Amino acid sequence: MSDHPPSDRREPARPWLTSSDQRVAAILLVAALVGMGIYGVWQGRLRGRMIEIDEAPPVEIVFKVDINSAPWPELALLPRIGEVLAKRIIADREANGPFRDLDDLQRVRGIGPRTLEEMRPYLVPLADIEATAGDAGSGGEGRVN
Repeated sequence: MSDHPPSDRREPARPWLTSSDQRVAAILLVAALVGMGIYGVWQGRLRGRMIEIDEAPPVEIVFKVDINSAPWPELALLPRIGEVLAKRIIADREANGPFRDLDDLQRVRGIGPRTLEEMRPYLVPLADIEATAGDAGSGGEGRVN
């Protein structure tokens, strides 16, 4: 056993860092945070890289969709078309063949004149299928009469 008699008195826990070490660490931390803040402002605002979202001009993304080849997730991006209606378009296309013109979209349940007009700016114009078939080969040899 030990040479010292047991004592009821416990020694207080020593901090890992002394109080002067803690002060130095706090000063270094504050200096680092201030430095990062200054660097962030210098990199962004003063060099023109940061923008205010409220002040940023809206960016219009223009895209066109081919209704005869687009998958349903792409069709679902169109105005007034969601997942259900996009899947109906695909099902109709598979059951009845490709759409000959954009007005054929109205054969899909849920697409009326108003929906079609809102979609029209985002749809690729469809080529005349009969004229395209007639252009295959020279002199109209590919035309089916």
